[in-house]
Amino acid sequence: MTWRPRLVALDVDGTIVDHDNQLSPAVKDAILALRAQGIPVVIATGRAVPGVYDVLDKLGFREGLGVASNGSVVFDVDPFEVVHTTTFDAREAVRRVLERVPEALVAVEEVGIGYRVNRAFPHGEITGDIILDEVERMVSQPVTRVVVRAPDHDRDKFSSLVEDLGLEGTNYYIGYTAWLDLAPEGVSKASGLDVVCHRMGLTAADVLAVGDGNNDLEMLQWAGRGVAMGQAPDELKAAADDVTGTVEEDGLAAELRRWLD
Repeated sequence: MTWRPRLVALDVDGTIVDHDNQLSPAVKDAILALRAQGIPVVIATGRAVPGVYDVLDKLGFREGLGVASNGSVVFDVDPFEVVHTTTFDAREAVRRVLERVPEALVAVEEVGIGYRVNRAFPHGEITGDIILDEVERMVSQPVTRVVVRAPDHDRDKFSSLVEDLGLEGTNYYIGYTAWLDLAPEGVSKASGLDVVCHRMGLTAADVLAVGDGNNDLEMLQWAGRGVAMGQAPDELKAAADDVTGTVEEDGLAAELRRWLD
């Protein structure tokens, strides 16, 4: 039998939208066409919950489930209801990073609301309500996600610094800039999508997943078909079943159109 996806899981930044948070008409049309054929589309992103709603509003629908914060949060979209969260003690990891990069910006997720931050992040990098707070208080209780940002640091040097810290007990991802995502150990977009599949009576083999970043690796390996965007790192492309065009080339639309009747 010819395989077809029964669920489509999509990263947001660099996959659905470009790095200016713009959605192309071709990508929007392809996503809506799949949904019109009865194939559910689930957002699976490193963004917090408000960032999921931002892209859903661009697409023009609010239903189903969403996976936010790299799998730490799974929620019903409308009405908003948290289905599943995983938390961790971030105190030691944050302490180690700040010892080496004391000027770093730190954000701790407030699920469904936004973030608590020690200082303002560059405009547009995090969304939702932003609350100024002290780092010690921000990480005094278990959290779902921590973002550490060092705007003045080179991405590669920052990545090497983080890898030397030995951040045991956490799962972490380095972004395209000097951006560090800290998550509970064992948690990824794949683990969040496992929750989604369980609720929908599906398995990983039923899923088409598309992404472009280091935090998409587990998801693409887990899915029945994992597709990397054309601008993805070489490691992600090597782990994927296929590679489509870049976000500027509407690579997601090209992949999704393969599955339209």
